[in-house]
Amino acid sequence: MQYKKINNLLGWLCFVIASVTYILTLEPSVSFWDCGEFISCAFRLQVAHQPGYPVFAMLGKLFSLLSFGNNAKVPYFTNMGSAIASGATIMFLFWTITALAKKLLPVAEGEEDKNRTLLIMGAGLVGALAFTFSDTFWFSAVETIVFALSSLCTAIVFWAILKWDAHADEPGADKWLIFIAYVIGLSIGIHLLNLLTIPAISLVYYFRRTKKITVKNGMIAFFVSILILGAVQFGIRQFSIQLAAYFDLFFVNGLGLGFGTGAVFFFLLLIGLLIVGIRYSIRSRKPVLNLALLCVAFIYFGYSSFVYIPIRAIANPNLDNTHADNAFTLNSYLNRTQYGETPLLYGPYFDAKPIDQTEGATLYRKGKTQYEVSGKKQNVVYDHTTIFPRIWSQEGDDPQFYRQWLQLNQNDVPTFGDDLKWFFSWQTYQMYIRYFMWNFAGRVNDQDGQQQTLSPFSFHGYVDGDWTTGIFDGFKHLPKSVTHSTTYTPLFALPLILGLIGAWFHFQRKKRDALIIALLFFFTGMAIIIYVNQEHVQPRERDYSYVGSFYAFAIWIGLGVLALADLLKKAIKAKGAAIAATLVCLVAVPTVLAAEEWKDHDRSTKLTPHDMAYDYLISCPPNAILFTYGDNDTYSLWYDQEVENIRPDVRIVNLSLFTGDWYILQMTRKMNEAAALPITMPYDKYKDGVRDVIYFKDMKIPGYTEVKDVFDFISSDDQRMMTQYQSGDIANYLPTKNFKITIIPDEVIKDGVVPASQKSMIADTMKWKYTSNYVMKDNLAMLDILAHNNWKRPICFTVTVGSENLIGMQPYLYKEGFVYHLMPLKVDTANKDQAGKTNTMVMYDNVMNKFKFGNFKTARYLDHESTTMFYPVMTSTFLDLAQSLVHEGHPDLALKVLHKYDEVMPDINIDMHSLSSKFFIAQTAYQLHDLTLGTKYVNNIDNYATDQLDYYYTQLEVNSNTFSPRDAQIGIQLIGAMADEAKNNHQTELYNKLQAQIKDYETKFAAIFKQ
Repeated sequence: MQYKKINNLLGWLCFVIASVTYILTLEPSVSFWDCGEFISCAFRLQVAHQPGYPVFAMLGKLFSLLSFGNNAKVPYFTNMGSAIASGATIMFLFWTITALAKKLLPVAEGEEDKNRTLLIMGAGLVGALAFTFSDTFWFSAVETIVFALSSLCTAIVFWAILKWDAHADEPGADKWLIFIAYVIGLSIGIHLLNLLTIPAISLVYYFRRTKKITVKNGMIAFFVSILILGAVQFGIRQFSIQLAAYFDLFFVNGLGLGFGTGAVFFFLLLIGLLIVGIRYSIRSRKPVLNLALLCVAFIYFGYSSFVYIPIRAIANPNLDNTHADNAFTLNSYLNRTQYGETPLLYGPYFDAKPIDQTEGATLYRKGKTQYEVSGKKQNVVYDHTTIFPRIWSQEGDDPQFYRQWLQLNQNDVPTFGDDLKWFFSWQTYQMYIRYFMWNFAGRVNDQDGQQQTLSPFSFHGYVDGDWTTGIFDGFKHLPKSVTHSTTYTPLFALPLILGLIGAWFHFQRKKRDALIIALLFFFTGMAIIIYVNQEHVQPRERDYSYVGSFYAFAIWIGLGVLALADLLKKAIKAKGAAIAATLVCLVAVPTVLAAEEWKDHDRSTKLTPHDMAYDYLISCPPNAILFTYGDNDTYSLWYDQEVENIRPDVRIVNLSLFTGDWYILQMTRKMNEAAALPITMPYDKYKDGVRDVIYFKDMKIPGYTEVKDVFDFISSDDQRMMTQYQSGDIANYLPTKNFKITIIPDEVIKDGVVPASQKSMIADTMKWKYTSNYVMKDNLAMLDILAHNNWKRPICFTVTVGSENLIGMQPYLYKEGFVYHLMPLKVDTANKDQAGKTNTMVMYDNVMNKFKFGNFKTARYLDHESTTMFYPVMTSTFLDLAQSLVHEGHPDLALKVLHKYDEVMPDINIDMHSLSSKFFIAQTAYQLHDLTLGTKYVNNIDNYATDQLDYYYTQLEVNSNTFSPRDAQIGIQLIGAMADEAKNNHQTELYNKLQAQIKDYETKFAAIFKQ
């Protein structure tokens, strides 16, 4: 069979293997994080968060149509879109590896040529299938996320440049370069990561087209490639829209024309200039100029997908992030300005003090007929700065985390040495090398390891979220909770070893090609680390950002087959060496990866995100306003509403977005079956640049002030109700933090807020203390709602909303499942656990009769968010309900709640601190005289606690600091508490066992307890 036919068939075989793998392990519904938003935006062609993903949304819409009207199947088919795109990525990777392997092996005749073909195909299969089963790539392949399609774009353009390289001397070969330009333009509408292939692609062009290759010329070519990357990233992608915005400013404000006319004129002018330039290059016979202009034109063709954003924004869909209906807003949207700027080459240290402030560019917003000035960009001058700033953030807990990681005292002044230490130890090792090793060496578990500091080279223990080969883990005496976990994934470093051998072999035999792969590896890995300059602990692990780098390494894994065959040829015949190298590598790498990784990626039975979102919504009373916060609190809920039409009467308000004037304005419109929010402010009172922040100025107002009066005061345009700040600006201020709402009991009963049976519990006045020193736009809008809702619509908060977002109203918030319901009841000052209060019978009905449980107990795999975020929420929900039922005299119902929990929830233990809720479950079961259930949970807790304590003791024996003495103390105290419960409930055998354990561990840990 011809080489070309074999190559094509095996490439398609890789596609089939990968696609089938991903479809079999596909998440059947919505996933956590951005997936809920992406599915909703694809299904209804809406606008997702910055910087926009129009091509991804349109392709997602195409796959959603395969559901044929069954909306519950929409996520399955959009997820399948990622699976098929990922399968295609593997196919192109195979062809990329075979193209590079072909260049490494000299052409031979006869029988040896068959051996060459066998080796090339073996290299392609090993490398492509290794990447198929790698951790990070597989994770994105089974859910609706941009990284699957982004990887496909990377694979296509890199394969295409090798196709060009193979045919560069043939007429018309440059069509491949134009094709690459178009795919790069399209990829901007998926994700920007694909742009990082430009330096490697440029180097391929340099090596193929340059007759005299020198180090000097090579360096010039490299810097030119960086300029091309910058021209696409900043020139085409960014400055095109920015120039269009300023053209629009002139046409609208200067010439009095309508919004958008200047932007349209600019792009028509740009098209005209490209046409003129291309015609000139043809007539003047300037092929290089012609190629360059055609590539620019085709990048613009692909980039034109972003016309989708303003078109859909003008249509006012339900999800319309930033409402980018004009050039200035679109420019801000594409450049993610709401996320702030990150210093790259020069900036402050985290302890720097501002010493001056200068004004930058003028900021504009869209007015009624013209663009209006919304302010000036403020540039802060600091007293403590450095080149290459890495430890720069002053937000939240960042300074404290820097000090903790770098072991700085509170009075220590950070130095450039500390800056570099952070860069190498946290940004480079913790946030890149650790991820790299997950994929090619192995992984301890899927817990968050961003703040863990122990090196995996240590033989003294483990830390959550770290990498491991598994080879030396026996010496670490790891607890069973780790080694028996689904997410313990030792790969024995086999992919890593083969990849390093392949890289060495590549550099030995074909330095130029190896340098190109190295450039791709660097720019899709470490270059991202340098550019993004992550300043703090991330909301989630960020390994998916570096998948292009892992893709490049997979090429070397494939080439490792050639290296092994070359070594074996010294001992056996060439044919035997080719067969042996291929088979050994297939077994040692892809097979091991598939066997170890499958259990971590089989999401086919998991429904947690869908059902948790359902439980949030079903917990709400009819027509409720539900305040959420963050991605996992919101995106799955958006999906449930926007796609499956679950509880369309509930109005979801994401407090993370409520600081934006565009989002507040959206909330003043009806959405699905939910009426507009009772926001009375006209847009001019909260538009961008107006009341962005209102500071507290204590006016010593006695007592409590009605929320309506406070709101009227801080939203007034009357300058007599304002103050002058140090900057000279005259603006509103908050005169008091003591708020109240006067209650009319008959009205709240009439409106169904409180049942008539609880009339005696209704407070005359709700009083609380506002908890912040300033009022942001989200707080201002919330005060407007509180002042004017008049109890007509229930106000709820998800139970995972942070206390700072509750603005001090905790005493009036009652759990009704997964939400707190604001209720005007008298404050129970004797209740020390204000967060655990329940509207008990309503909550009982929701939890016992309406909740869904996402296959929690039966799913073959539960992801990190399911186990660490929602499992504790579910446990505390059942526990609070059961204890409230006991307190209110319903022990029979409380016992039913505990049995329901035991029926639907698995036995998961996260760490020592999480065991307390389980203990209270056991304690409540004993209290309700269910000795069997109580003893079951005591034994479960004891098994985990002793497993951990035994591990801690082995670490203590080797003087390791890989555990917290506090955790050991908690474990022993917990066993003591369980022993007391066993004794009180006459469980003599259990009591004796626990007592013996306490004595044993108190003896073992006596030394650290004395300290």
